[in-house]
Amino acid sequence: MSTPRDLFLVTLDVPGDHPVEPGDLSLALAGAELVDLLGARALTLDGEHIVPGTALTTDDRMLDEAQAALVRNEPYESVDDWLWRRGQGLVTAYRDVLDAEGQLSGKRPWWPRRADRAAAADTPARRHAADRWWSREPVLTGLAATLGIEGERPPEEEPADEAVATVVLAVGDAVTELGAVRERRRIENAAFDNIWRAP
Repeated sequence: MSTPRDLFLVTLDVPGDHPVEPGDLSLALAGAELVDLLGARALTLDGEHIVPGTALTTDDRMLDEAQAALVRNEPYESVDDWLWRRGQGLVTAYRDVLDAEGQLSGKRPWWPRRADRAAAADTPARRHAADRWWSREPVLTGLAATLGIEGERPPEEEPADEAVATVVLAVGDAVTELGAVRERRRIENAAFDNIWRAP
């Protein structure tokens, strides 16, 4: 199983006070893809820029698609730009793949509401994600923390690899930025509604 798949399943399984926003998870999934491609040596980071390596076959369709989507000409894409570009609609793509593989129960609404533990099927993939989560694996727990998922305790340590830590930090910044955009829109919409309600 890949880090993005594990992260998606964790959002279904770990209870929390509020649902994970689809846009936030899409950003985190894009970051998780970078982490796995770094681990496979399919890319490296030059500061905050993604330098593609030799194309590899990962036996994971989504990671292969991510690798094919890398910008291979200079100037290389920044991690932040990748998160926003690759993240568009990514949560739906992973949902569809996992559903087709029988990893989800098919219960609706499908969106991870964290309190709904039946949203993921009881499969080896789900158990693998749970084992990785409960062992407090730094990469998975670090990405989950950017989504507000910390379980009973926060991550015990940051990812040791500097490039991976850069990606996790970029995901956290992007999620914070998206949250600020949502809040601004909420305030603007509320102000607009008040104008129309005024006598």
